[in-house]
Amino acid sequence: MDQYQTMKKIFFFFFILTALSCKTVYMTKPFAESEVPKAPDYSNLNSWIAHPEIKDSILSDFYPENIDKLKADVFYIYPTLITDKKNNSWNANIYDKKQNDIIRSTAIQYQASAWAKAGKIYSPIYRQAHYRIFFEPYTNNGGLLAGEIAYNDIKSAFTYYIDNLNNGRPIIIAGHSQGAAHCKMLLRDFFDGTQLKDRLIAAYLIGTNIKEDYFKELKPMYNPKENKGYVSWNTYRKNKNPRENFDPAYFSWKNNSVVVNPITWDNSTTTDFDQHKGLLFYNNKIYPNTIKIKVFDGIVWSNVPRKIPKRLLFSLVKNYHVGDINFFWKDISENAVIRTKNFFNKNSKKLKM
Repeated sequence: MDQYQTMKKIFFFFFILTALSCKTVYMTKPFAESEVPKAPDYSNLNSWIAHPEIKDSILSDFYPENIDKLKADVFYIYPTLITDKKNNSWNANIYDKKQNDIIRSTAIQYQASAWAKAGKIYSPIYRQAHYRIFFEPYTNNGGLLAGEIAYNDIKSAFTYYIDNLNNGRPIIIAGHSQGAAHCKMLLRDFFDGTQLKDRLIAAYLIGTNIKEDYFKELKPMYNPKENKGYVSWNTYRKNKNPRENFDPAYFSWKNNSVVVNPITWDNSTTTDFDQHKGLLFYNNKIYPNTIKIKVFDGIVWSNVPRKIPKRLLFSLVKNYHVGDINFFWKDISENAVIRTKNFFNKNSKKLKM
């Protein structure tokens, strides 16, 4: 990657990070069904931002040399990327090429890639809801309806995937922020208390709030090899407090929310630098031993990452929501492989592949 492209991504990252760290008044309008963008057609490859059949995929650099050796699938849902306070749309237009390029070069390249060593990645383009829906006065003035539109797309995509693409393969469910919120409902509607649970390697519900009693049968996993459950966390800068009505971590803070340590994959409350496998930065380099964390009150509390480029910029913000996956990219990547191998070791006789 040339220096210009690297700097573009760094500044985009910090634009989002700053936007999520500042109290903002958003332009808005009444929700109207007539203005909802056209729905995706998931039988069309163009309705997928990541798919094993996409040629020259941005994920090619992260997959094993022979992708056909991957025996599992990953169904990944990207986070909210429409955050502009001047954009009064409630839902994204999935046919917006510029927006899709942003999704591809940020969420897919720097988030979905964390699971590329574990399985073939499928990620639907969906009519994501604008970031403002998560906060009042917007939630109850159109936000809930916009959220339903977004989730209905995810539900439709997953139904198409199961019926036409999965072929009985074990599955990792992964998502961040809005994507994780949709994953949570996907697990509720398709996996919890159903036979499909037996094909669930793990679910990574990152950057969302979840209580342990949300599901009937699915449970949080506090063992790095465990399967058929989920992990979740929200990241915030240590010695700072999440703010109501504009920090996503606020919903999990002191709220009896599930939080799994994303370095040790158990309920450990502290880790040191030498345990951290690696942060993926926007120059495509992995920086190990840059983060140590404490886990309490439903939050993963992180230091300002050390020994990375542009470290000063990280010190200017306290909401590390955008880094929920990037901060622990290598940790996630290795853990996904471990869980996948363990799943096949335990279930090889049951799997018909």
